[in-house]
Amino acid sequence: MSTLHKNLSNAVRFLSIDAVEKANSGHPGMPMGMADVATVLFKDFLKFNPENPSWLNRDRFVLSAGHGSMLLYSLLYLTGYKSVSLNDIKNFRQLDSICAGHPEYHKNSGIETTTGPLGQGISNAVGFAIAEEILRNKFGKDIVNHKTYVLAGDGCLMEGISHEALSLAGHLKLKNLIMLFDNNSISIDGPTNLTVSDNFKKRFDSYGWDFIEINGHNEKQIFKALKKVQSSKKPTVISCITKIGFGSPNKSGKASAHGSPLGLDEVNLVRKKFKWNYDPFVIPNEILKNWQLIGSKGKKIEEKWSKKYNKIKSKIDKEFNPDLKQIFSDQKNIMLKKAESLATRKSSEKILNEIIKQNKLIIGGSADLAGSNNTKTIYHKPIKKNNFKGNYIHYGVREHAMAGIMNGLALHSGIIPYGGTFLIFSDYCKPSIRLSALMGLRVIYVMTHDSIGLGEDGPTHQPIEQLSGLRSIPNLNVFRPADTIETIECWQLAIESQKTPSLLALTRQKVDPVRKENSSDNKCAKGAYEILRSSKDINCTIFASGSEVSLAVKVCHKLATENIYSKVVSVPCQELFSKQNNEYKKEILEETKNKISIEAGTTECWNSYVGNDGISFGLNDFGKSAPYMDIYKNFKLTEEDIVNATKKMINKN
Repeated sequence: MSTLHKNLSNAVRFLSIDAVEKANSGHPGMPMGMADVATVLFKDFLKFNPENPSWLNRDRFVLSAGHGSMLLYSLLYLTGYKSVSLNDIKNFRQLDSICAGHPEYHKNSGIETTTGPLGQGISNAVGFAIAEEILRNKFGKDIVNHKTYVLAGDGCLMEGISHEALSLAGHLKLKNLIMLFDNNSISIDGPTNLTVSDNFKKRFDSYGWDFIEINGHNEKQIFKALKKVQSSKKPTVISCITKIGFGSPNKSGKASAHGSPLGLDEVNLVRKKFKWNYDPFVIPNEILKNWQLIGSKGKKIEEKWSKKYNKIKSKIDKEFNPDLKQIFSDQKNIMLKKAESLATRKSSEKILNEIIKQNKLIIGGSADLAGSNNTKTIYHKPIKKNNFKGNYIHYGVREHAMAGIMNGLALHSGIIPYGGTFLIFSDYCKPSIRLSALMGLRVIYVMTHDSIGLGEDGPTHQPIEQLSGLRSIPNLNVFRPADTIETIECWQLAIESQKTPSLLALTRQKVDPVRKENSSDNKCAKGAYEILRSSKDINCTIFASGSEVSLAVKVCHKLATENIYSKVVSVPCQELFSKQNNEYKKEILEETKNKISIEAGTTECWNSYVGNDGISFGLNDFGKSAPYMDIYKNFKLTEEDIVNATKKMINKN
């Protein structure tokens, strides 16, 4: 091992050790064990420029094993990123420090994605790698020709999402994807042989990956492996046999090095072993300059690249920033004239046809349900192995990976991804949806078969509590459009929402059109709005979403025949309504004391609308297997049942 390498890698080790020790919290073992691998990667192979962390053609480095976050922060500081200062490192895991307990995505910081839940970074990395292939095919290899490196641990590979993502990556032959597997055979509970007997080589062989195994503390072996993968025709995993807590006399190779500080006595022993005779957080100028030289190399590479990029910059900017406003306006006019009864999943397909016709960097997909989700249009071409000219990804039955991969697509460069499955399977996607919201990504989830309205497939496929659960996630817009016009408006809001992911809950069954007049405004943008009024003076307000808005309209008309007058408020997005000013909220909510809500799901998220004296019509139990109209009758979600209950409420109040 060269002296230079030893000094560089020890700088990473001791910054990590010292930060965890000062915070009295964190995971020192992984940074100590993977410092050698990371040093060779950054020194000799990774293409990056700390002066422009968002350079389009940089290599991506994803830390899926997010508990080892100090490895990443140390590397960013040492190589000269302005986002991470020495003071930030000293404030590791403290309030408002960029050096959070697990990496949190910050634009222009060098932190490429938010990781923590194990395996998420792997799926994000697959998304990065797919995005690179798409853009290389579109703009040419002179503009886009980079790699994605993902550092994963034993825990990442135990999580099911890793299987889904790695399998798809192998199928697509993502040759620009390299996994650095920290194969230290330790997890929190102890040796991994407590729970795992996997043959990793056979596992990756079956995925269609190349597999290389090395000593993760041997500089020459690390270099040779990374050199080899530069020309690989498949995704490659480099299994780095390492010692967790490498250099710790009493904790190396043990679970005690994983998730807690080493302790001052042990830190002093590590310093003695490595002959690191410097105070905490002190990096000798010579070593720091060598790291900064490594960081400065990318500037010249980017400058050379920029000459080619600037020639087609206007074309690239246009591709990434589609102006689709006229499409939405035109389609509203067309569909108003037709006034068809359509399932909103079909309405979604119709507007998607027009959107995708105009922009091929909106990348669609579905988890083996394209024909049911209506996510694949006549203007889509599938992405295939060795052919990334398409704009549609067949994810297979891999809902969780699909969601994580879409996060990677969105993070990579501004591609707008959307992917479909049934709303009931949002439970598979939820960890990734939550991270979309946490990172503020423009990711669009198309979730069809959104209620008991799907009918005969029964309670295993009928979402009941999912809407309430999804609405509880901060910074996620959950759209449930009532008809074709609302579906068009919700798609517009989703595409224009650059810092908030969107979820469209769409029907399997046909719904009647409820929007009869065109509006130049996007009414769904307010989240809730009056759609019908049976009289100037009313004594009842009816709130509803999605397929139940047409039912609310019928209830309104029926009540009017009995001299009970009401207004119907369509609520396509509770999250957007919550952001309206108090005056508008009062206008919608407080006109009457008598209030009801209608939605074929759990009722708790309607409490703030109807208040203590109102009634929420919905389901707080599982559905049934039967034709959907029979199920609605069974749960008393019919015009007659709602009218009778509403009359009783009004008489009581």
